Amino acid sequence: MPLDPDHFPPVMCLTMDGLSLSHADQARALVAAGAGWIQLRMKNVAPDVWLATAREVVAIGHGGGALVTINDNVEIALASDADGVHLGKLDEDWIAARARLGTEKLLGGTVNNADDARRAAESHVLDYVGIGPLRFTNTKQKLAPVLGLEGIAALLPLLDGLPAWAIGGVLPSDLTALRAARLAGVAVSSSLYANNQVTANHAAYIAAWNATSLAPQ
Repeated sequence: MPLDPDHFPPVMCLTMDGLSLSHADQARALVAAGAGWIQLRMKNVAPDVWLATAREVVAIGHGGGALVTINDNVEIALASDADGVHLGKLDEDWIAARARLGTEKLLGGTVNNADDARRAAESHVLDYVGIGPLRFTNTKQKLAPVLGLEGIAALLPLLDGLPAWAIGGVLPSDLTALRAARLAGVAVSSSLYANNQVTANHAAYIAAWNATSLAPQ
């Protein structure tokens, strides 16, 4: 803790509700596309269904060499042997979650403003944060105020070196500016599944990320 962003995939791929593809089939498509990090994001589902899906997605992801993390739920992450969990601000306390997870599992948290960023840095238990939203998106209900690139960049110094993945309506065309601002990566969902072209969409993000070279700090 915190994780070394140079050794983690820059594109975190979130599954989502409401698609013709099941979460497991989304994971299969992501693995086939070469995704290195899959986050299972399910909402308003019975715990037994959530756990069964998590176990299936973990098996699919690990079979393809991808990290698999769970959104919102430490119990599901532990019971499914996922690689970690991402907790929003209304989920379990970060420090309590780390105590349950131990040191071998990834723990990420959501940052939407300066207070969140300071709390994340001062907690000393997170491996990374998801920071945003970059722009408006329909994917998330009760969206926090949009930060834009300048707003995200202004929060990074408050994280005290904690790696940050930008989230919220991120497009491949944003990646040059985001990487130049020293984001560790991006987290994307709905745009990955556009036109049922998961492989091409994922490749566009990877190509855009790799096209940007960073000047030495």
